[in-house]
Amino acid sequence: MLKLTPILLTVLYAVLMYQFSVWRTKKVLDAQSRPLDEPGLRGEIDRLARALDLGHIPVHVYAIDPVNGLAAPDGRIFLTEGFLKKYRAGEVTAAELASVVAHELGHVAHGHARRRMIDFSGQNAIRVALATVLGRFIPGIGIYLAGFLTSLLAARLSRQDEYEADEWASALMVKAGLGTGPQKSLFRKLEALTGGGGAGTPAWLLSHPKTAERIAAIERNEAKWGIARG
Repeated sequence: MLKLTPILLTVLYAVLMYQFSVWRTKKVLDAQSRPLDEPGLRGEIDRLARALDLGHIPVHVYAIDPVNGLAAPDGRIFLTEGFLKKYRAGEVTAAELASVVAHELGHVAHGHARRRMIDFSGQNAIRVALATVLGRFIPGIGIYLAGFLTSLLAARLSRQDEYEADEWASALMVKAGLGTGPQKSLFRKLEALTGGGGAGTPAWLLSHPKTAERIAAIERNEAKWGIARG
């Protein structure tokens, strides 16, 4: 039992840190966000709501400049002010932003926030166990190798979440009559919109799949579902 104590303490610490992070994230989002009030954009999001038999999908605007969308741990959906600026400038369309909302709804539907808490706790336990074992065979660098290997696992799990959310979003966009075209066209724009971050990084080190791989996955789903490419 004593041998397991460091791992159990690490898991407990990870859970507590995750809960603190959720609380802090909620506090920041509450202080720096407002309800979305773009009439043209709301119309496209309402199409998603009708496809889900919902009266309304509340979407909030997070007042930061980076281009992004996110699903908070409490299930709320946010678009950043930076994304809204691109929309107002005509660089992205309402349907493309609706695909972002659909993607974040996919994260909520799959329970990715809750799963990440479990994954994060498990990854910390794995990191401690690996560091203990590798530290005996490779003194000095074993702990760093353990961290690197655990980071690879975390990136792989994160990419899996993104593919699942993309597939869920594609199905919703098709059901709403918007098709997958806006989803794919936005992916093609993302590197330019976000400054091309990660363009030269190997896919296995990225927390998000590469653009071409995400589009290819969507097109495989289109073929599987028997629908024309959007």
